Amino acid sequence: MNDAIRPVLSGRKALVVGIANDQSIAWGCAKAFRTAGAELAVTWLNDKARPYVEPLARELEAPIAAPLDVAVPGQLEAVFDEVGRRWGKLDILVHSIAFAPMADLRGGLLDCSAEGFAKAMDVSCHSFVRMARLAAPLMTDGGTMFAMSYYGANRVVPNYNVMGPVKAALEASCRYLAYELGSRRIRVHAISPGPLKTRAASGLKDFELLLNEAAHKAPLGELVDIMDVGYTCAYLATPFAQRITGGTVYVDGGTNIVA
Repeated sequence: MNDAIRPVLSGRKALVVGIANDQSIAWGCAKAFRTAGAELAVTWLNDKARPYVEPLARELEAPIAAPLDVAVPGQLEAVFDEVGRRWGKLDILVHSIAFAPMADLRGGLLDCSAEGFAKAMDVSCHSFVRMARLAAPLMTDGGTMFAMSYYGANRVVPNYNVMGPVKAALEASCRYLAYELGSRRIRVHAISPGPLKTRAASGLKDFELLLNEAAHKAPLGELVDIMDVGYTCAYLATPFAQRITGGTVYVDGGTNIVA
């Protein structure tokens, strides 16, 4: 597979936000883009994450690697300024970040605080809108934007709690951005992977039960991995998918079709 897709994204520039370690969905996307020939820019959240992400950036031969906490004023703008200075353009953007305070994530929606809900919405949803605003002027030849969602955006998943409404807002934002940016030949996709063993997912209560149920329900009979998600995004970023935009793409072995 790797040899088959290697040249498809040659010359493309991709910014991937959300790599925490080598188990991250964002890491699968970055590896797939690089395999397909794209040049990478990556970010780490903070000093604690930096030692885990910097070696991965070197493996990708990424010329741009920088800190990015979307809640810190100025950091998002600084990353896009560096992309503009170094590359002068951008072809691919991946938003793979989400956060809710643990107390609000572990409690039911009725018990979610206003502050926790607002924080979850800002980091997990509105930051994608802010990224799109900065990325669009750099996508002078068109481009592709991705945001990571989950099945809990459209159906109730026990213990997903506040992230369900937040991811629903993220998917709606993708549709509206696809509409607004279509005339610039910029496509926007919400990607909805099946449950994966990532650091972010570990914060969900009874996550192992969710994994087991997904594997049992999937028509293909197995869980997906980060490279399944990455290769799907790589395909959607190619000219082969130039007429696809605005939808939610499920990468879950078919789990979403089973009641």
